[in-house]
Amino acid sequence: MSLCRVAGESGGVLPVSEADTDIVCGVVTDTSKITPGVIFAAIKGERVDPNIFAGKALESGAVAILSANPELAYENGAPKERVICVEDVPKALGKIARANIDAVREVNPNFRVIGVTGSVGKTTTKDLLASIMEARGEVVAPPGSLNNEIGMPLTALRVGADTNTLVSEMGADNLGNIEYLTSIATPDVAVVLAVAHAHVGEFGGIENVAKAKSELVANMRPGGTAVLNADDPRVAAMADMTGERVLMFSASGNGDIVASNCELDARGRSQFLLSTPAWSAPVHLGLVGAHHVSNALAAAAASCALGVEKSHVVAALANGPASPHRMDVWERAGVTVIDDSYNANPESMRAGIEALGVLGKGRRKIALLGDMLELGEESVAAHAGLLEPLRAAGVECVIAVGEQMRFLAEAARVASLADSSADSAHTPRATTEVVARASDELSARAESCVASLADSPAEPDVTSRPAQNADSPTLPIHCIHVGAWDKALDQITGMIVKGDVLLIKGSHGSGVWRIADTLKDD
Repeated sequence: MSLCRVAGESGGVLPVSEADTDIVCGVVTDTSKITPGVIFAAIKGERVDPNIFAGKALESGAVAILSANPELAYENGAPKERVICVEDVPKALGKIARANIDAVREVNPNFRVIGVTGSVGKTTTKDLLASIMEARGEVVAPPGSLNNEIGMPLTALRVGADTNTLVSEMGADNLGNIEYLTSIATPDVAVVLAVAHAHVGEFGGIENVAKAKSELVANMRPGGTAVLNADDPRVAAMADMTGERVLMFSASGNGDIVASNCELDARGRSQFLLSTPAWSAPVHLGLVGAHHVSNALAAAAASCALGVEKSHVVAALANGPASPHRMDVWERAGVTVIDDSYNANPESMRAGIEALGVLGKGRRKIALLGDMLELGEESVAAHAGLLEPLRAAGVECVIAVGEQMRFLAEAARVASLADSSADSAHTPRATTEVVARASDELSARAESCVASLADSPAEPDVTSRPAQNADSPTLPIHCIHVGAWDKALDQITGMIVKGDVLLIKGSHGSGVWRIADTLKDD
C-alpha cells in the first residue's frame, strides 16, 4: 500500500500528501528492527514514549511514523510530512492490518486464516500448523506468542499477495479481546484448544474464560470450520454457537480426529495412531510430554479442514521442534533440563510435572517452580495443590519461587510433619489445611514457617545425595522457598549434580525463564 493509503486506512491524518508514491513494506514497533520502507509505530509504554526516537527511525530507513503524540515526534526530528497522526496507535495498527488482509483476499483466492486460541497449547499448536501449512505454499505465523492487540496485527501486516496461509494465535485477558482480533483477520478455521484457569482472576471466573474463547467460533467466516476439543466440555459446547462445519478432536477417542494406542517413548515423546475421517497413520511426535497429543490432534484437524495431505501432516508432527521455553529438553553437564518456563497455569503445571516424572524415571527429579500468576481467589488452592502431582511424579526436591509459591512450601511442610502412611493420605489434607489457613490470612505459625523457609539454604543431604527410590510417590519432598528468581538461581546451581532431571516452570512474570537462559548459556 502507498503511504497515503495507509494513512487513510489508519483513520489518521498525514499533513502533507506529497508522499503518495512511497510504498509501505511493513510496520515495526522496535527501532532496532527498522528496514527501508517500514512504518515505525510509536506505541507509548509505561516508561518511554517512543516518539523521542522518531527522527532516528526515519534516519534508519522508516518511511513514516505512526503517532498519537505528533508534537513530540516533530520535536525529535520528524518532519510533518512523515508523521501519520492518529488518536490511538494500537487501534490504528489494527485498521491497517485489516485493510491488508482484505486486500490479499481480493487478489489471492487460496488465502486462508487459521485462528488458534485456548488457555493452554496455543503457541505449540500454532508452530505445528505453521509447519504443516507449508504444504499449501507461503505461510505467515507469529514468532513466539504475538497474540494480543499489538502482536497479532503486526503479524497480519506481514501477509502479502503470495501468502496462502496466515496462522494467527489469538489470546485474551478480557472479554471482547478475541472478537476484536477476529475483526482484523476473520478466521476460515477456528481452533479452540482448552478452557483452563489461565487469567481466571482477570476474567472473574472460568465461565467467562470459556465465553472469551468462544468469540473465535462465533466470528468465523461463512463456510468456515470450527475445530474443537471434544475432551473439554466447555470447548465442545461451542459447537452449538455456529452453523458452520465442526470437527471434533479427541485424545480419548471420542471425536472426528482421534488418537489411539498412545504410548510414551523413553524420551517422553508420544507415539499413537492418528485417525481422521479420510485416513489413519502412525505418528511419533517430536515434542516431549503426553499433553502434546491434544495439540497435535488440533493441528491435524485444522489441516484436514484445508485439505492438506496425510504425508505432510505426519512429517510435520514428527519434526515439530520445541519453541524456546516450551517443553524444550536439553542437557547441561549431565543434567537433563526440561525448560517449560515461558508460562504456567494449574493445568500446564501438572502436565510439566507429569513429564518430569516420565523423563526422570530412575533418576533424582528436581522441580524449580515459579508463581502461577493471575489466578485470583484460586491461587492458594492451585499452588498448594501442586504437592499431590509432585508426589505422584516422585519429585524429591522443589525450589518454590515467588510470593504465591509459599503456599506450596507450606503444604510440603505440613505434609512432612504428618504421620507417614503408605497411601500418603496426608497430602490432600496438607493442601486443605494450607487453604484453610490462607483464607484467614494464614495463622501466625504458618507465616513464621514461611518466613523461615524463605531464602533458607538447601539442606546438605538434598544438594548432593543421589535419588533413593526416586520414583516412589511416598518419597518425602524437600521444599525450599525463595522470594525471587535470582536467589533461586543460587540455590539450583549448588544443588544439581550429574544424573539429575530438572523441570523449570512458572508464569513469565515469575522470571524463572531467566534461570533457564542462564543455565543454558553457562
